[in-house]
Amino acid sequence: MKAVVQRAYGSPDLLEVREVDRPAVGDDEVLVRVRAASVHPDVWHVVSGRPYVLRLMGNGLARPKLRIPGTDMAGRVVSAGKDVSRFRPGDEVFGETVRGYQWRNGGAFAEYVAVPQSALASKPGNVSFEQAASVPTAGLIVLQNLPEGRVRAGQRVLVNGAAGGVGALALQLAKAGGASVTGVDHGAKLDLVRDLGADQVIDYTREDFTRTSERYDLIFDVPGNHSFADCRKALTPDGMYVLIGHDHFGGVGSRWLGSLPHFVRLMALSPFRKQLPKVNAATPDKQAQLAVLRGHLESGAITPVVDRTFALDEVPQAIRYLAEGTARGKVVISLPE
Repeated sequence: MKAVVQRAYGSPDLLEVREVDRPAVGDDEVLVRVRAASVHPDVWHVVSGRPYVLRLMGNGLARPKLRIPGTDMAGRVVSAGKDVSRFRPGDEVFGETVRGYQWRNGGAFAEYVAVPQSALASKPGNVSFEQAASVPTAGLIVLQNLPEGRVRAGQRVLVNGAAGGVGALALQLAKAGGASVTGVDHGAKLDLVRDLGADQVIDYTREDFTRTSERYDLIFDVPGNHSFADCRKALTPDGMYVLIGHDHFGGVGSRWLGSLPHFVRLMALSPFRKQLPKVNAATPDKQAQLAVLRGHLESGAITPVVDRTFALDEVPQAIRYLAEGTARGKVVISLPE
């Protein structure tokens, strides 16, 4: 089969398409013919190998142990291991390719990939393979940080980074929960934010939401470009601040730890600040959460937004495009039947 192969950590230009053997399928795995796979910030991290501390989370210190990047995908089941009961050949599926929540390559940027059945859900017929492939990682992040009950009807919710992969889903799920939602992003993306259902929009290049008189019951902060102290000023007395945050493709934090120290500080502060969610060490049930995402897709509560698609041999360009920060929605690798 054809697959994108990573020789070393560093530039996306180190990636190249090669002919490799199809993956062996374990007893609880299915072999999927990949039709689409998404490019998300964790792909950039595992390709670049930055920050260095993340290499301890499964992918190898000096070089990647698993050479084929990608974790989100959608496609059609080709064969199934002897212990697989949920899927059979011909089924259309979507999900993540990795077990648990390790930071590592997952083999999705290939024509075929072996996937644990617990990391998959059936693809609804009302979304394309490209749309379905854009959902897993972003959707799981949203569900883990917006569990049932955190958003209630009548609340005022602000989503910072509302036109990105995670923010767009958070906005739509907050609206589905009955909240009044304000979406914050670059002015060039605000038409998309409105189309996703935002009641109000803010162009961050013109207005700082932490310096207005508006107060919110929940701030869902994807880029993490404001301090918690500033965001507290924009919360109601009982409001909640949820940070997703990322390293802005190496632009924030150190090469060694990235923005991890900021998250550690907030975790240490959470027992003393009611505006911060309490630390939950429980491992989320990926199979159950993917089933929830499938339900939201099927009902139309969320409609994935795909900005651009690239071919398998264009993965380096796709990663660079993602890192530019101009994408409206998700960047997806599309493979022919």
